Amino acid sequence: MSSHSTARDTVAIAPLDEAEVLRQGREILLTESQALAELVEQLDGNFVAAVRLLRQLHGNLIVTGMGKAGLIGQKLAATFASTGTRAHFLHPAEAFHGDLGRVHQGDVILILSQSGETGEVVQLLPSLGKLGVPLIAITATMDSTVGQVADVAIMLGDLTEACSLGLAPSTSTTAMLAMGDALALVVSRLKGFAAEHFAQVHPGGALGLKLSEVESHMRPLDACRLAEESKTIRQVMVACTKPGRRTGAILLTDAEGRLTGLFTDSDLARLIEQHNEAALDLPIRESMITAPTTILAGSKMGEAISKLADCKISELPVVDDARRPTGMIDVTDIVGLLPKQTLPNPRPAVPPLPTMRIYSIDEYSD
Repeated sequence: MSSHSTARDTVAIAPLDEAEVLRQGREILLTESQALAELVEQLDGNFVAAVRLLRQLHGNLIVTGMGKAGLIGQKLAATFASTGTRAHFLHPAEAFHGDLGRVHQGDVILILSQSGETGEVVQLLPSLGKLGVPLIAITATMDSTVGQVADVAIMLGDLTEACSLGLAPSTSTTAMLAMGDALALVVSRLKGFAAEHFAQVHPGGALGLKLSEVESHMRPLDACRLAEESKTIRQVMVACTKPGRRTGAILLTDAEGRLTGLFTDSDLARLIEQHNEAALDLPIRESMITAPTTILAGSKMGEAISKLADCKISELPVVDDARRPTGMIDVTDIVGLLPKQTLPNPRPAVPPLPTMRIYSIDEYSD
């Protein structure tokens, strides 16, 4: 071994004992969960006062903390921002080098420090005091420097860290995270933050897709194949042509324009496979899917996706209150935007169609 080996190089590693590993894991989880249970019992008027400040906030919530508490602060700033409270994280060390300019009248500061004596945070307190912004602290005790200066101090108490050395922030950061979440989510509820507001700040990814309205993703009516149910299949197939990739179903309506059924490419293939070409010259309503599954205009895409998956369909007509079609959700338009498990199973492969000519109306009448 090199003469320059460190203590880390010579630490003996205990053999892996599965039972002991599980015991230690459970002990850590139990330590942290017991701390949260105690927080539930000791929640008091200071929490209410903090909620009142945040509910009346006109500016931004500025979250600050150092080290592991700072990492929790970054997560909480993101949680507040995504649930209706404008929030930013301010690194206490960077604040001394210009970032203090982010703080303005009308803001509220949320300080995270278990000891309440974190050097970088304590040094920042006089500057924050000059700005005259309210301070909320999540800390162990009112007796600390941070606890005494704060306008509202939410006390976590003297927590036992789950670390075997009792040093690494673990129980304390878990408690900070839970308390911060409680603040953010209570304020969000009191502000009346609803699903449509959540969708506005989560426009991307699968979540944004599910919270958006069906109109944002449907094929508009002028891009759909639409016909009256009284027409023959031959007439409909000749007349219903659209440029580009077409949907796999034709929307069928009655004389008043209300949706009465769907006729899919699979329905056409089935008639041909059955050598039932006579049906091509009968009203399409005799072969259509009656009372198809639909979704109301203005509904969320999450509901549309559930219907596609639950009913194992590929096309979902969008209708208004009078059941008039306004568009179509086609599964192929959203297939690349969602995890595979949320999509309906594809239809069984349809065998190639026999070669058959569909005559125009004029040709057929001759």
